[in-house]
Amino acid sequence: MTILTAAAGTPNPANRAPTLAHVAKLAGVSPATASRVLSGSARVSRAARLQVEEAVERLGYVRRGSATRTSASTGAIAAVLCADSTRVFADPFYAALLWGMRRELDGGAQLVILMVGKHREWRVAADYLRGEHLAGVLLVGARQDDPTALVHAAAGVPVLLAGRPLTDVPLPYVDVDNRGGAQAAVRHLFAAGRRTIATIAGPADLGAGVDRLAGYRLAAAEAGLNVTGLIAHGDFGRPSGEHAMARLLARRPDLDAVLAASDPMALGALEALRRAGRRVPDDVAVIGFDDAPIAQRVRPRLTTVRQPVEDFGARLIRELRALIAGRPITDRGVVLKTKLIVRDSA
Repeated sequence: MTILTAAAGTPNPANRAPTLAHVAKLAGVSPATASRVLSGSARVSRAARLQVEEAVERLGYVRRGSATRTSASTGAIAAVLCADSTRVFADPFYAALLWGMRRELDGGAQLVILMVGKHREWRVAADYLRGEHLAGVLLVGARQDDPTALVHAAAGVPVLLAGRPLTDVPLPYVDVDNRGGAQAAVRHLFAAGRRTIATIAGPADLGAGVDRLAGYRLAAAEAGLNVTGLIAHGDFGRPSGEHAMARLLARRPDLDAVLAASDPMALGALEALRRAGRRVPDDVAVIGFDDAPIAQRVRPRLTTVRQPVEDFGARLIRELRALIAGRPITDRGVVLKTKLIVRDSA
């Protein structure tokens, strides 16, 4: 496994064979246009086609993929983590996901990890993807506009998203049932007699954040609950959960339950509730999302929605290998089941 932070820069391309990016630059077109020409797409002007073909001939370019994609088990796979290194190394979600990927690869291919938490790091990572001979790319935790940028950077290479995209970008994805998991959590709270159920939602530009909030809203509407003043947002990190819980208590001191869209945010909520003198679960029930290892160590033990993170990572590799092998895509998305794990906090 190779870990590269985008800020560290890209390898020196001086002695490399010409890439699609070189062809596009010489032809005066975008990498996406050059890729469409090489794939035989009809959506390219005659002038652009001639420019790209001339550039290919002058550079002696051989389209990558004919050699590197012969076997889905031998080419390198790049996992692009759309988070800074501090978050990646602190959040057990990433460790479990990467372990699932590595387990499925079983030494058959190199896994290259790119962390792109800042815009400038994304530009460097895009240059790396253009220059490397990769079998495929996994995009993890993409914000709303990231998939489009990756399509241009990795033109001609199979790309698979970890998580449902928020745009209509035509890329396949593997996800977990975020909406159903949140619904199950709210239904559990309602069945336990809770009637003022708040949520600490995730980022609004991430599919997981959007879907978990949607599940909360659906279950609340189903139960006839009024959610006015009961929604706050965090970034999936513990400090944001603590701050969001404090805001919710200030707005709605009568709340008797909270669903946090991640376990770290749930831990932050527990801390804010302790400071406010609220007992868990007597005064306020708390449910997280992830079932991270700490959920069983914290007191009270955290009730949470389990997502199969290691299996998620393994399934990403299996689906990407199928794409690399040329399997036609019928169902765009694969969604894995979640499960509510009831412990002491709710």
